[in-house]
Amino acid sequence: MTDIARTRSHRRRLEWTLLSAVLLALVAWLSLPGNLDRANHVLHDAGTRFLTRTAQPDIVVVAIDDQSIAAIGRWPWRRALHAEAIRRIDAQGPRAIGFDVLFNDEDLDYPQDDLLLANAIRSSGRVVLPVLRREYGPAGDTSDLPLPAFADAAAALGHVHVAPDTDGVVRSLYLQEGPAAAPWQHFSAALHCVAQQTPVGGQPCKPQATSAPEAAGALGSWQRTGRTLINYAGGPSHFPAYSYIDVLRGAIPADAFKGKYVLLGASASGLGDMFATPTSAQSRLMPGVEVVAHVLDARLAGLHVQPATTVGNLLFSLVPVLCAMVLLLVAGPFAAMAGSAVLAVGTLLLSMALARWAGVQFAPAAALAGIVLAYPLWSWRRLNAAADFLQMEMDRLKAEGLGMRLRKRPQDASDLLERRINAVERASRQLRELHHFVSDSLQQLPSPTLVCDEGGGILLANRAAHEYAASAQGRPLRGQSVVDLLHELVDTTSREPVFRLERLQAADMPPQTDAIDAQGKSLLVQCRPFSASAQAAWLITLVDLTEMRNALRQRDEALHFISHDIRAPNSSILTLLEMQRAYPDRMDGDELMQRIERYARASLDMAENFVQLASAQSQDYRMAPLDLTALLAETVDDMWALARSRSVRITIESTPEYAPITGDRALLGRALTNVLHNAVKFSPDNGTIRCAIEALPDQWAVSVRDEGPGIDPALQGRLFTPFQRLHDRSHPTIGGVGLGLALVRTVIVRHGGALEVASEPGHGAEFRVLLPAAQVHAMPE
Repeated sequence: MTDIARTRSHRRRLEWTLLSAVLLALVAWLSLPGNLDRANHVLHDAGTRFLTRTAQPDIVVVAIDDQSIAAIGRWPWRRALHAEAIRRIDAQGPRAIGFDVLFNDEDLDYPQDDLLLANAIRSSGRVVLPVLRREYGPAGDTSDLPLPAFADAAAALGHVHVAPDTDGVVRSLYLQEGPAAAPWQHFSAALHCVAQQTPVGGQPCKPQATSAPEAAGALGSWQRTGRTLINYAGGPSHFPAYSYIDVLRGAIPADAFKGKYVLLGASASGLGDMFATPTSAQSRLMPGVEVVAHVLDARLAGLHVQPATTVGNLLFSLVPVLCAMVLLLVAGPFAAMAGSAVLAVGTLLLSMALARWAGVQFAPAAALAGIVLAYPLWSWRRLNAAADFLQMEMDRLKAEGLGMRLRKRPQDASDLLERRINAVERASRQLRELHHFVSDSLQQLPSPTLVCDEGGGILLANRAAHEYAASAQGRPLRGQSVVDLLHELVDTTSREPVFRLERLQAADMPPQTDAIDAQGKSLLVQCRPFSASAQAAWLITLVDLTEMRNALRQRDEALHFISHDIRAPNSSILTLLEMQRAYPDRMDGDELMQRIERYARASLDMAENFVQLASAQSQDYRMAPLDLTALLAETVDDMWALARSRSVRITIESTPEYAPITGDRALLGRALTNVLHNAVKFSPDNGTIRCAIEALPDQWAVSVRDEGPGIDPALQGRLFTPFQRLHDRSHPTIGGVGLGLALVRTVIVRHGGALEVASEPGHGAEFRVLLPAAQVHAMPE
């Protein structure tokens, strides 16, 4: 059995190792870029929506919205309006103004408006204009700049490009885009540079600009560097915004732009760039100017998020999956499932927390896929192993002849697993029935039976053992030490305790031991070692031999009585006859006949007493209603002659008129005769014996009190034992073989009564016979 368990354990570890290796390899492959991008995007977007934050208070959006279009007219507007808007914003002292509109063409209808706008931009000194990538025509991959007048007047230029993912959602951008020799910083970085008046990376806020197509080749191809994730603060309309028309009308607070970053851009329907973002809800798009506001917000808050490296993502994915596999190996099914769920949630929350507070965004999809696959795959393997084991065990049970009756039933399902479950359920039920049968059989054993481990701890005990223990200690048995429970059980030969811990542990217990307990019971202790599964145990049985030993002792006493007491008178008779033949003149005939008669009567009396005691112990009693008062009177009358010969007076002092009982009249009369005869024998000359009957609850008490020498209390416990002649030393002249009171006790006990003795040396003795009272409705005739 141990080898089988070891083999199963080795197979379990091997399967776990192989499954872990395969699963970790799969997770490692899934964690590579491009494999689970869509799933990672969904998880990242959920985290972004969950971890929204309050926007920076110094960012304001001036929106070219539908309200402004309705008030001013269709786009494009006159540039004089833009110049007026810049002047009004600049009048409140903003930190920087970002005008997210590309003015790359001259206004041919109103050429003077270009001059007004250029002057407004130059006068402010805080205006940042956008730069775009020209993706068409012969001058492709070059910078599409504002008009030179505007570019020269602007405090800085910056690109407003984003990097949509394959699903079209904007989650990242590049901090620098443009020709390799002269890249442009992002629009938000240019705003921050103008506001802080600190060049970025040692470069001026506005590098040398060119839009000439012929310069494209000189500056190099368009390149993008410094990819970073956009740390959105919230969804669309997350920042304070004012309508463009309200700015022109002056319908805004006087300090709405003071000390703030002001972003002007289009948000009207069909005007300007609109992007899908992770925080967009219900397909609501976000204007490009608001995307710039979120990028600037993260920059001001110091929150920069970079994608994790490939190695970082690999470790981030493998560690939780490995932890889940270890948990599946060491924990139970429910704990493993709960632990796997905790690991999955923890991995997701950790990826969100690292992105928010550590600035590194890991891809958790591969780890979650591994954790989700780990539990069902391992459960499948364990379920398959369990099914194989159950099938093997059922085959073994059949081979061992237990007859498990696992035939397919009509109501069984067609599913293989369901059939296996039904078969196991039926096998389990039959095993439980077998267990109950064995347990009930153990409980029904008449002798106390204990099962204990090698350390003496009690594992099982039957009903007889509980009854024996209740009489010994009154405590429950399970969990107790058999050494402590039976410490008073000693070997009858060596007088040492039968059970000792070192002997149990060394398996050095003798198969059988004669012992005696504290109550004086004679017990045969049987010890059998056996192996229960992988644990050694002891089967201990205590066989009570007290009655058998008493019977053997009585047999020995009876044999002694027959061989000595009954033979002694007969031997005396033979001796007298031999003497008479040898010496006929030494004893006359009358004296010889008297002696022979006396010895013969003594032998006859002993034989009669022995036969009466044996009959009282074994024969069926003839139970009939009788009057105990009348029976006592008859017994006293029968003893009158013997009492008179001893000059002893017998009196009946108090009795009820009628004392009904049910019993064997002859045997009860003989028992009362023996009690009175015993009192007469030990009464002094001219003594008095007093008899009485007293009514007790449901009983009658017959008392006989004499004036004899009394009985030592130390000897009263042996008074009713057969062949016990307690007066041999104190009164050797009084005859008897010790059977009279034994007969009294036997008869009274078989009638459901009891005997009591009250005596002190020198003050006589009183015997009380207690008999159950009978319920009668009429006096017998």
